[in-house]
Amino acid sequence: MKTPQKKRRALGRGLNALLGDKPTPEVLAQSTLIPLTKITPNPYQPRSYFDPDELAMLTESIRRDGVLMPVLLRPQGDGYELIAGERRWRASKNAKLNVIPAVIRDVDNLQALELAIIENEQRNDLTTVESARAYRRLMDEFNYTQQQVADSVGVSRAQVSNLVRLLQLASPIQTMLEERQLSMGQARPLVGLDNALALNLAHLCVEKGLSARQMEKEVKKLASSAPKTNPKIEPNVVKLEEELASVLGLSVKLREKKNGAGEIKLTYQNKLEFNQLLQRLR
Repeated sequence: MKTPQKKRRALGRGLNALLGDKPTPEVLAQSTLIPLTKITPNPYQPRSYFDPDELAMLTESIRRDGVLMPVLLRPQGDGYELIAGERRWRASKNAKLNVIPAVIRDVDNLQALELAIIENEQRNDLTTVESARAYRRLMDEFNYTQQQVADSVGVSRAQVSNLVRLLQLASPIQTMLEERQLSMGQARPLVGLDNALALNLAHLCVEKGLSARQMEKEVKKLASSAPKTNPKIEPNVVKLEEELASVLGLSVKLREKKNGAGEIKLTYQNKLEFNQLLQRLR
């Protein structure tokens, strides 16, 4: 759960007001009208899906009342790049406006990503997968640890770890999370399962409306019915596997031998995950 103290520390002085829903007198005093044609989308925008019905409602609101809360921009070439307020920008274009109120801030790429994440998190706009990808981007592109991501965004380190682990799931399951057919709690037990089994369980969950607890039971039933071909794995090994998986964002298996030797198995689902792993190892 995010706390106001964490949000303020992550945003920096004065920036919290720029990401709110209602403009303060200070924000309005800093805003200026910018032509829509001068604004480009934020490449660090973690949100990939904009609900058409919600966008249509916002468009009608803007036609009627105008844009009440200025968007947040940064200078980019001869124009500006969005940091926060993409829905307002899209709706303003749909409403055929020529200009939009904006506050300009000169921030770097890291701050642009942090602010875009925080704006969406405050509005609860991001799906679990969108949040996970944004956190992973902070870790991959800016070498953030999970604790640094947590401190920056204003969530717990466990939340970061749990979300990033969802990226180990097969793409169809991630799509189900993105479309909000599955919740994080329902999907978490599927991490580490064979892709085909995980996908079957995911469809079963959606079809029957299984709860997170019921999904855990289904996975345990699968585990208990599977043939016992592997030796018992020590709890400390399991814990280490989970820690490595949360850092690398991949499925990790450790196997120890009696002589002290062993092996580490990393499983990636696609070329992107492989390249991200190489980047982190280098």
